[in-house]
Amino acid sequence: AKITRMIVSALGYWNRSKETFSSWPIPPAPTRPSTTEERTAFSIVDKFGNAVSNTYTINFSYGSHIVVDGAGFLLNNEMDDFSAKPGVANAYGLIGGEANKIEPNKRMLSSMSPTIVKKDGKNFLVTGSPGGSRIITTTLQVLMNVIDHRLNIQAAVSAPRVHHQWLPDEIRIEEGISPDTIRLLEQLGHTVVRKDAMGASQSIMVGGDGRLYGGADPRRSTSSAKGF
Repeated sequence: AKITRMIVSALGYWNRSKETFSSWPIPPAPTRPSTTEERTAFSIVDKFGNAVSNTYTINFSYGSHIVVDGAGFLLNNEMDDFSAKPGVANAYGLIGGEANKIEPNKRMLSSMSPTIVKKDGKNFLVTGSPGGSRIITTTLQVLMNVIDHRLNIQAAVSAPRVHHQWLPDEIRIEEGISPDTIRLLEQLGHTVVRKDAMGASQSIMVGGDGRLYGGADPRRSTSSAKGF
C-alpha cells in the first residue's frame, strides 16, 4: 500500500486503524541506556507535501514540579537554560557567560533545532531531536550522514555520534566510534570521553519520486516510524 503520510516520533504513541508499514526496519544497534524522556521530537510529512518538525521539552525531570490546576500538565524549568551564574555549569554541563545571564526582556539560550531541508524547492529532509546541548550536534550529524556520506535515513539516524560543546573542552563519543579514530584524536591532544546515548533523532527523507522514508532512533525505546 502506498504511504501518504508519515509520522516519526520519539514517543510513538500514535494509533491508526488503517496503518500500513513500508519503511526500512530499525537495524540492530548496541544496547545503550535510553535518553531521558522529559523532551521529545516528532517529524511529519503528509501527502500534500506539508512538513512539520517539532521539538518540545519541560527541560528537566518534572520541569518546575508545578502542575497547572485543572489542566494536568507540568510547567517547564527552562530558566535553567540561562546562565544562573556565568562560568558555572548548568544541569547539562553547559558553562555559560555574561551574554546568557538572567536579565529582563531576554529569552534564554536554547539548543532546540527542528529542521526542514529543501532540495530544488521541495522537502528533502525533516529532522529534529531532544537531548539538551547534544541536539545541535545530533541534528548536524544526521544531515551530514545523508547529504555528505550518502547514508539512507535510518542508517544516518542510527550511526554513532560525537559531541563537543566548547566547555568542558572534551570530545564526547558514543559506543561504536572506531578505536583507531579515538587513538588519532588523543594523539592530537584531544580529551575523548565515552558517554551514553546522545540525542534521539526522529527523521524523514523524501525521495525524488515522493516516497517517504522514516528513520526512528534506536536510542529511545519508544521511537517509531509510521506511515498511513
